[in-house]
Amino acid sequence: MNQKEHIGGQAVIEGVMMRSKGKLSIAVRQAEDNISIKCQPIVSLGERFSLFKLPILRGMVAFFESLVLGVKTLTYSANQVLEEEEEELTDFQLFLTVFVSLLFGVSLFFLLPTFIMGIVKGPIETPLLINLGEGLIRISIFLGYVLLISRMKDIQRVFQYHGAEHKAIHCYEAGEQLTIDNAKKYTTLHPRCGTSFLLIVMLTSIILFSFFGWPNLLMRFVIRLAILPLVAGISYEVIRLAGKKKNTFTRLISVPGLFLQKFTTREPDAEQIEVALTALNNLISESEEREVNPC
Repeated sequence: MNQKEHIGGQAVIEGVMMRSKGKLSIAVRQAEDNISIKCQPIVSLGERFSLFKLPILRGMVAFFESLVLGVKTLTYSANQVLEEEEEELTDFQLFLTVFVSLLFGVSLFFLLPTFIMGIVKGPIETPLLINLGEGLIRISIFLGYVLLISRMKDIQRVFQYHGAEHKAIHCYEAGEQLTIDNAKKYTTLHPRCGTSFLLIVMLTSIILFSFFGWPNLLMRFVIRLAILPLVAGISYEVIRLAGKKKNTFTRLISVPGLFLQKFTTREPDAEQIEVALTALNNLISESEEREVNPC
């Protein structure tokens, strides 16, 4: 397996999911202290249709595919922790869960801020200033949401696994042997993190929404919903650039997201790092087997 292959991940309930091109691996710590492991192939729309490999479009696709995979892996991890027989979500259940998640996120972080700004803007008439104010409200709601959930005990455990995931990926990218001691020394922050992506979405939306002025509330709702996929696509390209290039510009745009990760990651213990490394090692082993015996 090429040491520079792009690997991303996600913290799940008592575990970590690791993903690379065409496959994913999940490791979950069960009640009996065993580590449940699952590896499976995944086929992105970008692999099926070359159109979705184009810049911006690939970001839109990646965003929605991440939502779907996130729901599936969280369901799997919950089943493993409870040591219940794995139950696959039906297509309808999966659609409903993703739809409700999207509805909640869009309503809270995009529709609510523009509604509030419409009430408090007062005599301000300059569209750019009004949209900037809306953006500040949006970011404030987002930061408040993150700080609120970070106080929950169960979420703090997930944030520890989030930190373990980042440490494991840093260790892999540095070309070191994937051991607990090696991974421990790395930071829990990573420039390609989904937390950074969400913050860049917030900042990108301020710029794009400003181009459409400040129409009535219904039109603002329609505009924000219509161009949200574009916001996600552009934000993906920004976070992708920050993860690949190391220069003054990419370091600068990474700073806000890295700062926010101080709240969405926690220092993991050795057992949590072990779970993250198990997921990563299983992903690498699966890749090496596929290279020897392509399927």
